[in-house]
Amino acid sequence: MRIDAHQHYWKPGRGDYGWLTPEQGILYADYLPSLLHRTLQQHGIDRTIVVQAAPTMKETEFMLSLYEEEESIAGVVGWLDLDSEEFEQHYQTFRGHKGFVGFRPMLQDLPDGWILQGRVMRNLRLIAEDGFPIDLQLRPRHLPDMHKVLQSIPSLRAVIDHAAKPFIAEKAIEPWKEQLSELARFPGMMCKLSGLVTEADQQQWSRLDFVPYVHHVVETFGTDRIMFGSDWPVCLTTCEYAEVLEVLLESLPSGLSEAEYEALFGGNAARFYRLSM
Repeated sequence: MRIDAHQHYWKPGRGDYGWLTPEQGILYADYLPSLLHRTLQQHGIDRTIVVQAAPTMKETEFMLSLYEEEESIAGVVGWLDLDSEEFEQHYQTFRGHKGFVGFRPMLQDLPDGWILQGRVMRNLRLIAEDGFPIDLQLRPRHLPDMHKVLQSIPSLRAVIDHAAKPFIAEKAIEPWKEQLSELARFPGMMCKLSGLVTEADQQQWSRLDFVPYVHHVVETFGTDRIMFGSDWPVCLTTCEYAEVLEVLLESLPSGLSEAEYEALFGGNAARFYRLSM
């Protein structure tokens, strides 16, 4: 079972994508499963994880409705407000839906230090006790705060989206490299090799630009804690789905076994999100 562990579906007309405006160009359109079917088939991708793109529970309900209709959707990573007194109630309600496999706060749009607030930390402890997974939409500046969270809640099961968006365009690898290594020391942490093409120099980039970042993720997390994600349709601002795959395959360390490729392209996602397929 080959799984794309990170992609999106959306309809701008729904009205809750604050960032999705006509200025976003190609992204300002409806992106629904019918547009991705042929691409998934061409590349042998059996299922996908659909990830939230709006900070609303209404969008989560929209994605879960797609899950009910679309066989290729293995699970939905929705949105919940970690800084809400009603978090536990909403969390338990969504957990009752078999398609709800995780959730993601939009940390990159929130103030630094937000995740360290008392109520947020209490709710993170709740999901840690349940062993329920969370996606982390981090940028490099968030890595020190996340390290503090893990020091307090070391059992948290979380995956870092897009390898925390390193500064590939500037070819800067520190302090991202060391800070990511600190997070990888916690056994519940995983990392998605996704969204990297949009962090490269959009005027001129080479596939070699990604090698040091991909190698570091693989070396620090190991092949049992990494996942492939296309970040479709966001990737379309830079390249097509096929090139996202090619960039990753050409950037991986040599000598990976067939079992390690299978883990990266599906097995790890199925285990992390506890998919029932």
